[in-house]
Amino acid sequence: MKKHIPNAITLLNLASGLLALIAIFNGFFDEAFIFVSLGIFFDFWDGFLARKFNVAGPLGLQLDSLADMVTSGVVPGLLMFKLFDNIQKDDTSIYYLTEEYFYMGFVPYLGFLITIASCYRLANFNIDTRQTESFIGLPTPANAILIMSIPMIQYFSSWTWLTELLSNPYYLLFITLVSSYLLNANIPLFSLKVKSFSWQTSKLQLSFLGFSLVLLLVLGFVAIPIIIFSYIGLSLVLHSKK
Repeated sequence: MKKHIPNAITLLNLASGLLALIAIFNGFFDEAFIFVSLGIFFDFWDGFLARKFNVAGPLGLQLDSLADMVTSGVVPGLLMFKLFDNIQKDDTSIYYLTEEYFYMGFVPYLGFLITIASCYRLANFNIDTRQTESFIGLPTPANAILIMSIPMIQYFSSWTWLTELLSNPYYLLFITLVSSYLLNANIPLFSLKVKSFSWQTSKLQLSFLGFSLVLLLVLGFVAIPIIIFSYIGLSLVLHSKK
């Protein structure tokens, strides 16, 4: 019975991703953020319980990647597509740019570069023996929550300059390209997997979790990109000291 629990939780991750897709199609980006957050929550627990029950296996690995492909790959790509598309409908300057010079409004489709990069990252992760205890490149769940935070910052942040920046199509394109690069960059990152809630075995992960929670309480959704780039920065510092 125990061996089926992690896989069942993985399927909850997949279900969360499907609900997020529906929410995005209907323009409910805040609900999509909640569903992706739930999916990432389930993604954490399926791996944790698989290790706890010692039932990790190839089926669980494949299910996990397929579920992540939807929740952390397709969903953020579709969201970026919709963000571009909404700006294009509201801002005639980008509309004329794409129509006059390229004869088609292709710009929103660039958002799916995130989905393509996520697919490659997940496939590579499954065969890369270097990533059993750490990561190389930004994990797809971390990248997904980074992308999903964009409309939340737009809606809820009181920092006008930031909301205006995140509504700029050229900045969104910059985020898309950086995101796609980070997913597959040869950057060593410490694992966010918590093997146990013991301070001795998971000191780094628990400390970073505490740091992240404090930032979220103080800054709200603005904290999310700060957390992600702090994670990358801290990983580089730790790697340089080895």
